[in-house]
Amino acid sequence: MATTQGDREGSIDLVEESRAIEAIQRRIDAVLAELNYAEQARFGIRLSLEEAIMNGFHHGNQKDPRKSLTVRWVVTPEVATFHVTDQGEGFDPDAIPDPTLDENLEIPSGRGIMLIRTYMSGATYHAPGNHIEMHYRKPPRS
Repeated sequence: MATTQGDREGSIDLVEESRAIEAIQRRIDAVLAELNYAEQARFGIRLSLEEAIMNGFHHGNQKDPRKSLTVRWVVTPEVATFHVTDQGEGFDPDAIPDPTLDENLEIPSGRGIMLIRTYMSGATYHAPGNHIEMHYRKPPRS
């Protein structure tokens, strides 16, 4: 699938429907491939985007089928930036237990946030906590 300059930035409102979610992920991945993002980077970005979207639907929108979320992106040859905003009340990401600590290993919360922070170059939650902005910056060439 060839991409156009217009695919490098965009915005879409999504409902929790797997085909639409997969389509936007494929569209963004095509842009990343065209701009020579490494396969490992593309995997991390896809996983992070999926986690942000699913967290928005499940935790933010509380699985309410009447609610949607917005995904916005800008992808340049150096940086890929994504915004995912749900219609929930928000949350304090610092209040989520660290899933890597022994006492939290059996608590399912926080793994998506941990993955996003691991694979992306940066992630910021904007108040009230229903909007995540995340970016991946290509490493400098050696």
